[in-house]
Amino acid sequence: MPTDSMTGAPEHSTFTHDRSAHRATIAVTPADRPPMPASRPGPVPFTRHFRLYRRDILSAQPAHLFRAWMAEMCTPFFRSFLCNDPELVDRVLRAPAEAFPKSERIRVGLKPLLGESIFISNGDLWAFQRRIIDPAFEGGRLRTVFPAMRDSGVAAAERLAPLADGRAVEIEAQTSHVAMDVIFRTLFSVPITHDVAAAAFTQFRAHKESQPVANVAALMPWPKWVPRFHSRRTRRTARNIRALVAQLVETRAAEIAQGRASDDLATKIMTTRDPVTGRRFTKKEMIDQVAIFFLAGHETSAAALAWSLYLLARYPDWQEKVAAEALAVIEPDKIYFSALSKLRLSRAVFREAMRLYPPVPMMVREAACTTEFRGRAVPKGAQVVLSPWHLHRHERLWDAPHDFDPSRWETPNGKACLRAAYIPFSAGPRVCPGSAFAMAEGPLILSLLVRAFRFTRAPGRDPVPAAHPTLRARDGIHLCLEPRRA
Repeated sequence: MPTDSMTGAPEHSTFTHDRSAHRATIAVTPADRPPMPASRPGPVPFTRHFRLYRRDILSAQPAHLFRAWMAEMCTPFFRSFLCNDPELVDRVLRAPAEAFPKSERIRVGLKPLLGESIFISNGDLWAFQRRIIDPAFEGGRLRTVFPAMRDSGVAAAERLAPLADGRAVEIEAQTSHVAMDVIFRTLFSVPITHDVAAAAFTQFRAHKESQPVANVAALMPWPKWVPRFHSRRTRRTARNIRALVAQLVETRAAEIAQGRASDDLATKIMTTRDPVTGRRFTKKEMIDQVAIFFLAGHETSAAALAWSLYLLARYPDWQEKVAAEALAVIEPDKIYFSALSKLRLSRAVFREAMRLYPPVPMMVREAACTTEFRGRAVPKGAQVVLSPWHLHRHERLWDAPHDFDPSRWETPNGKACLRAAYIPFSAGPRVCPGSAFAMAEGPLILSLLVRAFRFTRAPGRDPVPAAHPTLRARDGIHLCLEPRRA
């Protein structure tokens, strides 16, 4: 039987802020709040919890986690500690990477596609990968890839134009398309219309549908050398994606050898030598990394963009503000890199969307050795869960935590929570290397789309958030579009 225990009182956390300083632009009633799934009522047997978890991670959690500083769950196979105390979250994320490595239970579910990519690797392998990948996202690389992002956004607006007739459009499919287009343009300098890119996109969507949130084998306390099993469809789609990526990697390797490779992210990563060992990625290692760019770069960006559009459709006053900003900043045929710094409202909306609907709602680490959290013993091997879904909505930290209010980022409370209780990209040694990339891509494409179209909610079709494993809508996000006329 699992047992959830809520620990700590408000004064036990030293995180402080002036809650009285926040002034919401518009008073929001509970009926006007953005949708969220109902939490489970209380403790349930492990078998019931596992069934809920397989259906959706979020609704499997009890409501008291939005107020708890820490909660412990005991099962027949492992102990799990969910941490919401900002100081504890900071301790876990900023500790040396080997202190709280990625959980093997997460690795099991993702390994068919990701192999030993940076997202699920640990130890010396992870450090080696990070030393090669980080330089690709440093310095002026954002300016280099900006034209590709811009072209993807312009292409997305052109692709949506025939659909802007007032009828409902499943917008997640559209944001998935543009996010994958960004990945292919910035990584391999090819648009998604390229044959291999289009095939990989199709296979990736099939792979998502085939992969359960919880892998039964991952929950069993077996040694790591014991084989884990996946569905035939999961294994097949993963093989297909990796075969398609291999074609792109082999082509790029040949272009590099001939001195005619494009100056994009793939070339940068494939030509970078590890300063410690002096070696580059092998073909297989590069395929692993491209696979995680698909998952982390495409899936998360697509989800955040879709939720941003839905929230603007739900709150049209904010949509008009973002549209006015976009019309003032972005010229029809001249979209310069300098425009990014001027898209302040769009950035605030995108940031707020990731607060309410964090693309990765839960991060699972593992205690490498016995330690102590808030006076409780944490045994070696215990799961350590950091939940942006709960932390970003924590009722003891945020003002109006379940409301949509992009203006909060200019308030003392919003600024304090941004530093201490906002982790859509993780933090510390394992912070997402593409966080700046995402915070440029999202607001830019959001502005381009809202500049071109007016989005409204499809009657009776409000989305229900569900985590599988990124946070998407259970039955999609359906919006109506029409051209925005000046």
